[in-house]
Amino acid sequence: MYRLRPFASRLTRVAQQQKRQLSIHEYLSADLLRKSGVGVPFGEVATTAEEAEAIANKIGGDDMVIKAQVLAGGRGKGTFSNGLKGGVRVIYSPTEAKMFADQMIGQKLVTKQTGAQGRVCNSVYICERKFARREFYLAILMDRASQGPVIVSSSQGGMDIETVAKDNPEAITTTYIDIHKGVTDDIARKISVDLGFSEQCIEDAKDTIQKLYKLFMEKDATQIEINPLSETSDHKVLAMDAKLGFDDNAEFRQKEIFSWRDKSQEDADEVKAAESGLNFIKLGGDIGCLVNGAGLAMATMDIIKLNGGEPANFLDVGGGATPQAIKEAFTLITSDPKVTAIFVNIFGGIVRCDAIAQGLISTVQSMNLRIPIIARLQGTNDEAAAKLINESGLKIFSMDDLQSAAEKAVQFSKVVKMARDIDVGVEFSLGI
Repeated sequence: MYRLRPFASRLTRVAQQQKRQLSIHEYLSADLLRKSGVGVPFGEVATTAEEAEAIANKIGGDDMVIKAQVLAGGRGKGTFSNGLKGGVRVIYSPTEAKMFADQMIGQKLVTKQTGAQGRVCNSVYICERKFARREFYLAILMDRASQGPVIVSSSQGGMDIETVAKDNPEAITTTYIDIHKGVTDDIARKISVDLGFSEQCIEDAKDTIQKLYKLFMEKDATQIEINPLSETSDHKVLAMDAKLGFDDNAEFRQKEIFSWRDKSQEDADEVKAAESGLNFIKLGGDIGCLVNGAGLAMATMDIIKLNGGEPANFLDVGGGATPQAIKEAFTLITSDPKVTAIFVNIFGGIVRCDAIAQGLISTVQSMNLRIPIIARLQGTNDEAAAKLINESGLKIFSMDDLQSAAEKAVQFSKVVKMARDIDVGVEFSLGI
């Protein structure tokens, strides 16, 4: 049994987050809040520069905000692929709304959360600019440790909450909620007072917190984050910005919300994998992994790390390691040009190892793969599987021992990478 190191533990959390949470755009979140009775600045979404101009005319006045609708944090400090800086801008006229919308829509916005590839902006949100006397942070989350909802709040709103947690952790308060009792008047009022709302806004803030919790429960949310939750200059409580996430397991109950999913904001390969019934997450290494079962997948990646290698992906084909699933998996893995070797680690239970081997051989032949593949197939008919692979004449190396297989995968990966660097044929470099 291999002990999971911190790498695998972090990957577990990544996989859980990807599986459990659908994110929606800010304008959709604002609409949900508005329908729930929560105060939000008036605004509408535009998909063209002309629509943005018309919405700005509708809002009226000379003080508005235009926000790029990209599912990533740090939009305000981001940079578009055309060089425009800032995905959140103050605008003072319909003409400016049109100008900035024209520069944002269709461009990729790069932020601290998107990576260098950025994410495409397909729409912009034009809304009123409200002036806040005070700004607070408030989020309702599901907490695994307490197995229930928590309200996280801070008087330091409008800031990156991770920075606040690092530099001033005592400024963050966590309130655990009994799911059977919900957010009572006393709980909501105490949070409002502790945050620092002025006396005339306490009841409004209390009602807002309770409405947010009701929305959280009714819509199967995993997260409702309001940053900032503001008290305006005319003493109104408004959610100035919102980030909402929803439990994937509740899709059958929340069909409307899940119809708002924007796949253009997700990794294209991960979307394709999900459509094929595969659990796939890109990583930064060069050894492709094809495994059945999340636990075995993490152990596989862990042992690759222990042997000095770096996994290129998390890919769990689940119980359906069929020839078609294997082909889809290989297509995803080899789409990453960094991949220099592939480690196939399958336990054949319901699906026989010889059937998996046949699918593996067929895939390698049809795709004309040139990189080495290390296959560890254990379980039903594993001896027959090894015989098929060994007699195939392909660059597939059948191994029984997990440690030896991992060593070989790392060794091959390093050799192929070196061969690429000096432009030597893979077959020559491997001696095959």
